[in-house]
Amino acid sequence: MATLLSALRSALYVLYLALTVVPWALAVLLASIVMRGDRIYWMCAGWLRVAIWGARVICGVRWRVHGMEHVPTAADSRSAVLLASKHQSTWETFAYPTLMPHPLAYVFKRELLYVPFFGWAMGRMDMIHIDRSRRNEAWNKVERRGRELFAKGTWVIMFPEGTRIARGQRGQYKTGATRLAIAAGVPVVPIAVTAAKCWPRKSFLLRPGMVDVSIGPPISPAGRAAEEMMREVETWIETEMQRLDPEAYAPRDKDSAQPT
Repeated sequence: MATLLSALRSALYVLYLALTVVPWALAVLLASIVMRGDRIYWMCAGWLRVAIWGARVICGVRWRVHGMEHVPTAADSRSAVLLASKHQSTWETFAYPTLMPHPLAYVFKRELLYVPFFGWAMGRMDMIHIDRSRRNEAWNKVERRGRELFAKGTWVIMFPEGTRIARGQRGQYKTGATRLAIAAGVPVVPIAVTAAKCWPRKSFLLRPGMVDVSIGPPISPAGRAAEEMMREVETWIETEMQRLDPEAYAPRDKDSAQPT
């Protein structure tokens, strides 16, 4: 019965997203004719706020944030950081722009720009879209655009594992985030998030519950090598994930079901 209710609520939520994103994206496209920069960003973030509010009201997905004191405030426009987050779900990609006090620039594959309405609106924001098939060219673009964005007060956010990872699992942490932090001279702020408890990867079946977002102390890039710095980021994130969601990391028999 609970699964059926979750399925019905999830279907209603998907309909809610579709009905809200179309007019919002059209408004963004029209506004972008005369507006640029932060005003377009915060306009898009408004829909993301609507999206996670809908997940809470319709599907019961609540959240709490720990460690916000580790990021600069909105009043501190000169402090740039790079956010390096665990990636389990669509939820955190929606939520971070609504939680952080500064504009964020995601590094994402350019194919997302072709998603109707949602991708078109993304294309109007100052973010970093790359062609993953051209690795060297992609990295050069990330470094160049990252420096530009940091200089004007925008924070770059990256998911070191590169893709959404199942609950209780660990992906391969790649060094792109720490390479950029070292090149630009900005600290890395690690983030652990337990979104898969409520919104599993590659799924629109949402379950009620609490998502914990834990923000760690900034890690300075001074005198660091990218690989060694990323190991520190990974250690903090994965240790915090086990603290926040011990059920997902509990020892299991081989035949027992894995958390999703």
